[in-house]
Amino acid sequence: MQKKENPEHDEPYWKIVNTVKDPELDVGIVDLGLVYDITVENGCVTVTMTLTSLGCPMGPEIMAEVEDTLRQQKEISDVKIHLVWEPAWTPERMHPDIRELLL
Repeated sequence: MQKKENPEHDEPYWKIVNTVKDPELDVGIVDLGLVYDITVENGCVTVTMTLTSLGCPMGPEIMAEVEDTLRQQKEISDVKIHLVWEPAWTPERMHPDIRELLL
């Protein structure tokens, strides 16, 4: 089992998920701090993530794109998206370089 709790994204699945961009900001969702954890076990990837707000209108689109992007990997047989609201997302979760550009 591979597990990466700290998104210093050297693991390939963190990089893959970061290719999914927030459609409004055009920034990868890992760099935005929306992804809390990625685990891989027996070909199943579980992504624990949040959205910038409870009513985020792009949420379903972002989650579907995460799933589609991971399913394109030949070694992945299943993808689960675990949407959480705690801890709540805040701008402090962003990669410092991205936060500096956006704030």
